[in-house]
Amino acid sequence: MDTNFLSGESSNAGFDDIEDFVWADDSTTNMPWDQFSQVFDLMQKGNRAFRENRYDEAIGCFNKAIVKKPNDPVILQNRSAAYSRHSVGPHLCRGQLYWQMISRLLKNRPASAPAVNGLDPTTHAEFALKDAEKLMSFRNDSAKPYFLKANALMLLERYEDARETLLAGLQVDPSSNPLRGLYQNLEALSVSVIKRPKHGKPQRFDEYDCTVCLKLLYEPITTPCGHSFCRSCLFQSMDHGNKCPMCRTVLFISPKTSSISVTLKNIIQKNFPEEYAERKSENDSLTNLGVDLVPLFLMDVVLPCQKMALNIFEPRYRLMVRRIMEGNRRMGMVGSESGTMADFACEVEITECEPLPDGRFYLEVEGRRRFRIIRSWEQDGYRVAEVEWIQDIYPVGGTREREDLQDMARGASELALSWIRRAKEAARTDRRSRRMELLQAEGMPSSQDPERFSFWLVNLLNLRPPEKLELLRLRDTAERIRRGLIYLRSEEQGCRLQ
Repeated sequence: MDTNFLSGESSNAGFDDIEDFVWADDSTTNMPWDQFSQVFDLMQKGNRAFRENRYDEAIGCFNKAIVKKPNDPVILQNRSAAYSRHSVGPHLCRGQLYWQMISRLLKNRPASAPAVNGLDPTTHAEFALKDAEKLMSFRNDSAKPYFLKANALMLLERYEDARETLLAGLQVDPSSNPLRGLYQNLEALSVSVIKRPKHGKPQRFDEYDCTVCLKLLYEPITTPCGHSFCRSCLFQSMDHGNKCPMCRTVLFISPKTSSISVTLKNIIQKNFPEEYAERKSENDSLTNLGVDLVPLFLMDVVLPCQKMALNIFEPRYRLMVRRIMEGNRRMGMVGSESGTMADFACEVEITECEPLPDGRFYLEVEGRRRFRIIRSWEQDGYRVAEVEWIQDIYPVGGTREREDLQDMARGASELALSWIRRAKEAARTDRRSRRMELLQAEGMPSSQDPERFSFWLVNLLNLRPPEKLELLRLRDTAERIRRGLIYLRSEEQGCRLQ
C-alpha cells in the first residue's frame, strides 16, 4: 500500500496544515491592543511548534489563545489540525498499515523524546472533531472545515459520517482538490479495509507483543520512554526496580496514576479478537481464582472479626495485592506451626488500600471466614491454596442445647458491653491502656450470630499465635464463648491487661 494513500500529501496539501494568524490594527480587532498582541504571540509560537512537530506545545499555545479570543476561526482550525496530527502524526486514514504505524509510533519512540501526552490519541481525534464542528458554524461556506471534520471522523473510524461530510463539502466547493483527494482515500480505504475478506486474518507483528511475557499485549501501557507492555507485566517488573524493562530509563509511574493506552488496546482487540480473549481469560484466572482457591499471605495467625494494618513491601506480595484488588479484595492470612505453614487459616478482606509512591501498599484488613488448607502451590512467587471452608457445628434448632447457646451469647454480650465501658474509662486516664482491645471492640456482632460473636469476643483477649490457631480449629461455639467469658470475668476488678 502506498504511503501517500495514508498521508494524502499529494492531494490534501495545505488543508491539514495551519493558517497564519494575521496582524491587525485596533480598528479591526474589537479587542484591546495588548490582549490582541498576546494572542498574536501565542499563535506565532503555536504555529512554529506545529511545523516542528511539537504538537503538545502547539495545542497548549492554541488553548491559551482561544481563552483570550474565543471562537476565533483561525485558532479553532489550527487547534483542530494540531489535535489530528497529535493523534496519528501526518497520517489521515486507518487501515492495516495504520495499525502498524500507530503501534510503532507508541513503542519505538526514543528514550530522549518528550513524555507521551496523558490523553489517548482517540481523545485527541475527538477534540479535533469538536473544533471542526464549531468552525463549521462560522465558516460553512468554506471547504476547509469540511475537510477537518471528515479527517477527524476518519481517525475515529466513523467512515459513513466522514463520507457524508465530504459530499456536503463538495457541494459547497465542487472544485476543491483536497476534498476530492480525501474522498478518494476514503473510497480506497473502504475497499481495502472495511470490505476485507471475512477469512482474511491480519498479520501479527512483534510490535503487538509484550517483551516481558512474550505474549500478545493485554491492557497495554505505554511508558514515557515510548515502550509498551502488559499492565501487569510492567508493574511486576517495577516491583524489583523502577526502570523500563527495555531501555532501563527510570520511570516515575504507578498503577494508580497510569492509564491503559485505549487506542493500542482497541487496535489489538479489533485485529486479534480471539487471542485477546484468551489473554483476558488468562488474566481473569489470576485475579478471580474461584470459590475454593485463595492466595496466601504468610505472616501471622488471624481470627475472624480481627482488624489489623499491613505494610506490603515484598515484590511477590505487591503483585498479589494488585491482583486481589482487581478481584474480590480477599486473601488468606496464615501463620506457622513448628516451622511449617499451618493447616488452618483465615480469609481477610481488604477494607482500605493505599498505594504508596514507592510501590508499597498500606492495607487495612478484617478477618472473615476460616478455612482448612487442602493443598498449596507457588504461583509467581506467592502461594495459592485449595481450601475447605470451616464453620462451627451448631446444635439443632429448637433444641435445649440451641437455646442454651443463645442465652450464653446474650449474657456474654451484656458482660462485654460492661467491660467496654470500664475499658473506655480506664483509657481516659491512661492512653496506653487497652487501645488495641478497644479497636477490636468496635462493631460488636449481634448475639443472634453466636459463631461470629464468639470470635469478636476472643479478639478482646491478648492471645499468642498458638492459642489463636487452636481457636481457628475449634468448631464448638459454646467453648469459644466460655473462654472469652473467663477472661472478661477476670477483668471485673480492673480493665488493664497484665
